[in-house]
Amino acid sequence: MPDFTIEDQYTGRIAGIDEVGRGPLAGPVVAAAVILPRDGRLIPELLDELNDSKKIPAKKRDHLAKLIFSCADIGIGAASVREIDAINILQATFVAMRRAVARLPHCPDYALVDGNRDPGLPCCVQTVVKGDSLSLSIAAASIIAKVVRDRAMTRLAGRYPHFGWEGNAGYGVKKHLDGLTLFGPCAHHRKSFRPVADLL
Repeated sequence: MPDFTIEDQYTGRIAGIDEVGRGPLAGPVVAAAVILPRDGRLIPELLDELNDSKKIPAKKRDHLAKLIFSCADIGIGAASVREIDAINILQATFVAMRRAVARLPHCPDYALVDGNRDPGLPCCVQTVVKGDSLSLSIAAASIIAKVVRDRAMTRLAGRYPHFGWEGNAGYGVKKHLDGLTLFGPCAHHRKSFRPVADLL
């Protein structure tokens, strides 16, 4: 389970940063930057329950996201499908992370970034492989990014019901692929990704 071991190596404002949505065939990539309080104001449930967002059921994620919003400083950034197609998904992920940090109330002193690449932030950066399983701040960011992106894809599903985005968030599962075959790509598909590119 994640804890504050990595954060405790630093002083000042420590932001955990993670993204969601690198692999889907549709929709934006979303990043979150979260500065959790470490002075006793952190809700105890978060100490016990925060983890990699992929390991937490959707209802529990929503509950934890509310708790995080109630006590943490949060910045959320995204890169659009158009940006993903123009500059590739890796660079778009870095753009989303930079936007998330820019939307924090204050620039952090240090950023703990999930993964092994520095996105080019205006502060000191430590990359942390599997960071959402090690750092509470990164785990919180993974939950916020996942909840925000899933809600965005559910809203889009109301306009494009053929693809099942309310359940698959744009990933290439059977219902989504069947919809692509029958109806073709829409404006929110990543045209640089296969099999979308093959249908153009």
